[in-house]
Amino acid sequence: MGTENPGYPIFPARPTSSPFASSPPSAMTQQSGRPAGGSETSGFRPFPPSTSQNTRPPASGLVPPSVAPNTIPSQAPVPPFGSRMPLSRPPPPPSVSSPPTAYAPPGGGPFQRFPTPPFPTAAQTPLPVPPMGPPPAQTLPGQLSSPPVSFRSQQQVPPVPIGSSSQSFTSGLPGANPSQPTGDSQSFAPRPGFQQPFPPTSSYSGGAPLPGFPSKQINAIPPAPAVSFSPTAQSVVLAPPSTVAPYPPHQGGFAQPPALAAQQNLHPGYASPISNVQGLVEDFSSLSVASVPGSLEPGLDHKSFPRPLDGDVEPNSFAEMYPMNCPSRYLRLTTNAIPNSQSLASRWHLTLGAVVCPLAEAPEGEEVPLIDFGSTGIIRCRRCRTYVNPFVTFTDSGRKWRCNICALLNDVSGEYFSHLDSTGRRIDLDQRLELTKGSVEFIAPTEYMVRPPMPPIYFFLIDVSISAIRSGMLEVVAQTIKSCLDKLPGYPRTQIGFITYDSTIQFYNMKSSLSQPQMMVVSDLDDIFVPLPDDLLVNLSESRSVVEAFLESLPSMFQDNINVESAFGPALKAAFMVMNQLGGKLLIFQNTLPSLGVGRLKLRGDDPRVYGTDKEYALRIPEDPFYKQMAADCTKFQIGVNVYACSDKYIDIASLGTLAKYTGGQMYYYPGFQSSVHGDKLRHELARDLTRETAWEAVMRIRCGKGIRFTSYHGNFMLRSTDLIALPAVDCDKAYAMQLSLEETLLTTQTVYFQVALLYTASCGERRIRVHTAVAPVVADLGEMYRQADTGSIVSVFTRLAIEKTLSSKLDDARNLVQQRIVKALREYRNLHAVQHRLGSRLIYPESLKFLPLYAMALSKSTPLQAGHADASLDERCAAGFTMMAMPVKKLLKLLYPNLIRVDEWLLKPSVGENDGFKDVLKRLPLAAESLDSRGLYIYDDGLRSVLWFGRMLSPDISKNLLGADFAAELSRVTLKEQENGMSKKLTRLIKKLREIDPSYYRMCHLVRQGEQPREGFLLLRNLVEDPMGGSTGYVDWIMQLHRHVQQNS
Repeated sequence: MGTENPGYPIFPARPTSSPFASSPPSAMTQQSGRPAGGSETSGFRPFPPSTSQNTRPPASGLVPPSVAPNTIPSQAPVPPFGSRMPLSRPPPPPSVSSPPTAYAPPGGGPFQRFPTPPFPTAAQTPLPVPPMGPPPAQTLPGQLSSPPVSFRSQQQVPPVPIGSSSQSFTSGLPGANPSQPTGDSQSFAPRPGFQQPFPPTSSYSGGAPLPGFPSKQINAIPPAPAVSFSPTAQSVVLAPPSTVAPYPPHQGGFAQPPALAAQQNLHPGYASPISNVQGLVEDFSSLSVASVPGSLEPGLDHKSFPRPLDGDVEPNSFAEMYPMNCPSRYLRLTTNAIPNSQSLASRWHLTLGAVVCPLAEAPEGEEVPLIDFGSTGIIRCRRCRTYVNPFVTFTDSGRKWRCNICALLNDVSGEYFSHLDSTGRRIDLDQRLELTKGSVEFIAPTEYMVRPPMPPIYFFLIDVSISAIRSGMLEVVAQTIKSCLDKLPGYPRTQIGFITYDSTIQFYNMKSSLSQPQMMVVSDLDDIFVPLPDDLLVNLSESRSVVEAFLESLPSMFQDNINVESAFGPALKAAFMVMNQLGGKLLIFQNTLPSLGVGRLKLRGDDPRVYGTDKEYALRIPEDPFYKQMAADCTKFQIGVNVYACSDKYIDIASLGTLAKYTGGQMYYYPGFQSSVHGDKLRHELARDLTRETAWEAVMRIRCGKGIRFTSYHGNFMLRSTDLIALPAVDCDKAYAMQLSLEETLLTTQTVYFQVALLYTASCGERRIRVHTAVAPVVADLGEMYRQADTGSIVSVFTRLAIEKTLSSKLDDARNLVQQRIVKALREYRNLHAVQHRLGSRLIYPESLKFLPLYAMALSKSTPLQAGHADASLDERCAAGFTMMAMPVKKLLKLLYPNLIRVDEWLLKPSVGENDGFKDVLKRLPLAAESLDSRGLYIYDDGLRSVLWFGRMLSPDISKNLLGADFAAELSRVTLKEQENGMSKKLTRLIKKLREIDPSYYRMCHLVRQGEQPREGFLLLRNLVEDPMGGSTGYVDWIMQLHRHVQQNS
C-alpha cells in the first residue's frame, strides 16, 4: 500500500483500554524553560507543526550530569541512525512558538492515518545508539510558565548512569506515539517517572492490582509482572520479568543488570512502565470497573478496595506547612486549600466548611496555655475584634501591629510594647505564648461579664413512676450521683437540687440546718408554683449530709409506688422556675411517655403506611411545640439539658431530644433498660457527665478573613444571632459543623485566617476565652483543593446535613443528598483529568478522598438513615441522630466504620507484661462476613457498644476459659465475667483498654455465637457495612453505582 512514508510499517489501532499507574506526586511538577534531565528523560520528541522530512530516533538514556531532574523532556535534534521504527520529527525553528493547546497529536500531516502498534516486531528491536549532546528544553504546549501551588514535597530523582538503555529508551519503540483525537500538531513528551517498556510480547497482561486500588485489565493472557507498592510515591511499581533484556548494554558502558534495575525501580521517584503505550503521569488513584468478559460480574478485587483500617487519617502537609496553626482536634477544614473565586468554589461540589471542637481533650503534656494579661487587658483588633495571635505582624519599631483578619493597624499599648529585632520579630517572642501558639486561653477581665460568674449547678429531674422503680433505673441513678459528689467540679461553689415526679411533683428542701430533707408535693399540674424557692437549690459543701441522706433513702422512698403516669411537662416547668436565676445543667431521667399536663405526648409511628411517604418526616420532629419553646427558654437563662431516656416502650425521643438539641446538651437512650444488664452503662456515662470539665454560660463565634463568611451552622446549640452560638453548657465531647461561602467574586489575598473564640465560665469561677487560630492558603487550582481535602471533616459535615434532611424529607432524600454530592465531585474530578489521561472504565479519585465512598455508604446504612422502618425503631433513629449531630470527627468515623479485631490467636500467646502487646491485637479487619472465621473469636467495637463473637468451631477450651461453666449455654443468657485464669484476665484487660481509649460512652459487651439468630444478625451481621444486607447495597455494588453515575454526562 502506498504511503507518504515508504518503508514505514502500517500500524494497527491502539488498544481501547490502557493500563495505568498511580504516580508519585513529585512527578507532576513541570518546570518550563529548564533543560530536561534525569533517568526519566526519554528520547521521544513532539512533532512540530509543519515538517515533512524524516529524521532518525534519538539516543536513549543519555543525559549529561548537569541536567536538572524533575523536568519534562522537550524537542531536540538527534543523529541519524538506521532502524525500522516510527521516527520523530526535528524541532521547529526557534522563531516558531508552540501554541498553548492541549496535548494532542497532529490534526493533519503525514502520520495522521497510521495508528500506533501496541508492540514492536522482532525486526523493529532498537539497537544501541552512541551518546549525543543534551536536548534543549522547551515549554510544553498548554503548559503554564509556572506550576500551580502545591504543598507536596518535591522529590529529586537522581540521574541513572549513562547507557541504561533498558530503562531510558522510549521513543524508539512503536507505540511511543499513540494516536490521539485531532487537534494541534504538537504532541507531548513523557513525564518524569516514566521508564522503559519490557520486552515485546504478543499481548499485554494488565497490571496486578495495587493494594487499595485494584486495577484489573481484561484479556490478560501472559502473567503480569510482580507488583510492589511505594506508599510515599503512591505509584505502582512493576518488577521487570526474569527474561533476558532485549537491549544489550554497550561495551564499556554502565548498564545495570536486571536485578539492580529492579532495585532502582523501588525508588519513590520512579514509576516503572506498565505497557508500551505510555500516557501522562497520573497523580490520582483509581479503580478499574470493567466487566469480566462473558459475565455481568465486575472485574473487581474487593479485597484491595481502600479501607480506613488505620482509623482517621488527617492531611499531614497542612500541619507541616503552618506549624503555628491550632491542632486539628480543635478545628478541621473540609479542604485546606480555599478557592480564590466563586466560580472555582461552585465546582467544589463537596461541602466547603469546618468542624470545630473547642474543648477537645488534649494529650498529656499538650494542654492549652492559660494567659493573664492583667492590667494590660486582652489585646484585640479595634475593628474586627480579633484576638492577638501568631499571625499578626508588628511594625513601626514595635509600636503598631497589623490584624491578620482585617489588616487594620492597631496601636500597641505601653505595657505590651517590645522592640523588634533585625528580622521584624519581637525580642520577647519566646516569652509570648499568644504569639507562638495557635491555641491559647485568656483570663477575661470584668468587662467580659454581664453578671458575676455562675457556680457549677446540677439539678436532677427524676421519674419515679412504677416503670422507673421496676427497671432499677431509680436505684442506679441515686447510687451514681452519691458516688460522684466528691468529684463534681467547682468545689466548694457547686450547687445541687432535686425534683421527682409521677402524677404529682415532689420538691425537696435540703437546707443545711435540716437533718433530713423535707418533701413537698404539688398536685396542681395546671398552675405550677415553687414552694420555698430559696432552699431547693443548695450549696453542696454546706448541705452535704442532707443530700447524702436523700440519695440513700430515694429508692426505698418510692419502692411501693404503683403510679404509671408521668407529669413530665409540668415537672420540667417547675425545674426551670427553680434554675432560671442562675442557670446550670439540668439532668432529666425519663422512663415512660409523658402522659399528664402540658407537654403530654401520644403514641406515634405505629402506622407502617406512613413510612416512605412525604408525611414520614413528621414522625422525627417534636409533636408538641412546648418542647422547643422550653429549650429556647432554657438557653436564654443559661440552662443546658441532658436527657437520659430509659424505657422498654416508645417514649418519643424526637420530642424529648429537642430539649438537648437546642440547649447544647446530649441525648442518652437505653432501650429496654434493666439495671442488671444496662446498669454499668448508665452508671459510667452518668458519672462522666457529672465529673468531666464543663464550660458554663458559654458563647462561641468564628471569625474569618475578608471575602468569606460562615453561612450555616449544624449541631446541638441555639443560634443567638447570625454568627453567635449560645452554649449554656459545653464539654470535650461536643463538636459543631459549619459551612462557609465566598462573599467576593475573587479573593485577592494569598491566605485566609480563621479564629474560633469561646467565651465561658470555668468551674473554678474564672471567666475565660479560649482562642483557636488557623490559616489556610488560597488557591486557583481545583486539583489542589482535592489534594488538600480532609475526608473526616467532609464526612462530619455531610452527616449533619443528611440528618437534618431527615427532619424535613424522606429517608431516601437524605441518602440521595450525600450520594449526589459525591457523584458530582467525582465527576468534576474526572473531567479535570479526562483531557490529559486515558481513563477508560476507571473510577478515579484523589488520594485524599479514597475513603470517602466507603464512609458515604456507611452513612447511608447508619441508624438514622438506613432504609426500612423495621430496621430500627423510631426512637432508636432519633436518638442516634441526636448523638451523631454532636460527635467529634474521630468518634463519628469510628461509629460509621467500627473496629473488627480477632483476639483468639492473641489470647493463646503468653502474657508479655502490662500492655500484653495491645498494638498487635488491635489490627482492624474489613467489615465483611468473609473476615469472620468460624474458628475464631472477634471483638466488634463502634464506640457505643461492643460485641464478642464466638465462631461455631472455636476451641471449647477458649470458650470455657472465658465463660466458665456457661460456655455451652445460649449466650443471650450469659454475662461476661472475669474468670480465675490467665486467658480471661487478659481479655478483661483488653476490653478495659478499649473503653479507656474513648471514655465518652461505656461499651456494653454483648456475647453472641455464630448462628444464634436473630441476635447475631441484629448485633453484628447488619453492622458489617461492606456486605449487602436487607436490600442495602454492598461495597462492590456501591462503587459500580457511583461509577455509572459519574460516567453520565462526564
